[in-house]
Amino acid sequence: MRVVVADDSILFRRLIKDALTALPETEVVGQAPNGRIALQKVLDLKPDLLTLDLEMPEMDGLSVLDAMKKQGCETSVIMVSSHTLQGGYKTMKALQKGAFDFITKPTSGDLEKSKAELASDLIARLKALSLRLSVRRILQLPKVSGSRSPGPGNTVSKTPATPAENKTGPSNSEIDHLVTRPTGRPKPELILIGVSTGGPQALAHLLPQLPQNLGSPILIVQHMPALFTRSMAESLNGKCGLRVVEAEHQQLVEKNTVYIAPGGRQMRLAPGQEDTKTIQITDDPPENNCRPAVDYLFRSAALHFPGRCMAIVLTGMGSDGALGVKLLKRHGCFVIAQDETSCVVYGMPKAVVDNELADVVLPLDRIPDAILNVIRKG
Repeated sequence: MRVVVADDSILFRRLIKDALTALPETEVVGQAPNGRIALQKVLDLKPDLLTLDLEMPEMDGLSVLDAMKKQGCETSVIMVSSHTLQGGYKTMKALQKGAFDFITKPTSGDLEKSKAELASDLIARLKALSLRLSVRRILQLPKVSGSRSPGPGNTVSKTPATPAENKTGPSNSEIDHLVTRPTGRPKPELILIGVSTGGPQALAHLLPQLPQNLGSPILIVQHMPALFTRSMAESLNGKCGLRVVEAEHQQLVEKNTVYIAPGGRQMRLAPGQEDTKTIQITDDPPENNCRPAVDYLFRSAALHFPGRCMAIVLTGMGSDGALGVKLLKRHGCFVIAQDETSCVVYGMPKAVVDNELADVVLPLDRIPDAILNVIRKG
């Protein structure tokens, strides 16, 4: 992994460089004190990764991202953000512009502790990025002479789907047949979404395509620290017909509203009075090293509202959500998994597909139609 480090702080450039150098098979090939030099380094060195500070002189991080896109750069970008509300707003913009992921700057005054924190944050992201780059390179290889293209794939996934099989996904008529076949499942009252790396970009594509009269609430767990989820909710609310909010404790669940779990806390569902549904925000421990955790939300829905949910698992590292989906499936929950080709990281959906829990595996741009079919027809 060849990396360029861009930050206007000499201290943070050194910390990030030291953290990266300590990781296996990683080489820092360049450093930049401002955005203009960072862009030139990327164009000249063509690294696999750019770690990009948001606030820099001459060109800020967002301007560098725009310029890279204009130049057709394929270098992946991890944003380095301050842990502030303003940093959260700009980080959301960066992720929606195509940044791979983000890390926050350590606030500890201890240099060794800060370096260890950066290394811990970076290593998981570099592993996921390495896998993504390997898949991209395989897809770019020319086909072997005599190989045949796969025929139409089944919409019900019983084996892990390859990128080629899921490039376009099933047709609308196939989806329609799948979700309206007589299975005895009622129309879902709740839509549950679990997502991690690549989530802000995926949600910014998916949610605006859903109508403001959808008729169901949506509850989302996006792996993210505190402050950043509020920024994401406000950003999405400006793009969507549906109302999008960061969830609050004891909030009543209403139709046509999207509730995003607050970063750094757990979110679960509980029954309220007269068949209402209530959100509870807790400080319960992390699950799958995540807080908020997808499994935590899905498990509460399976316990209190069996057979009344639809679950969607989108791009993300790890396997959070797979156990929760398994519990939901016991009562006929309909499950959609995002396909490998359209994922930034094919981890969480892969865990669902590998365990044969997905009713349908679709590229991101086909998921809104599938949601509408299930909601309208049961």
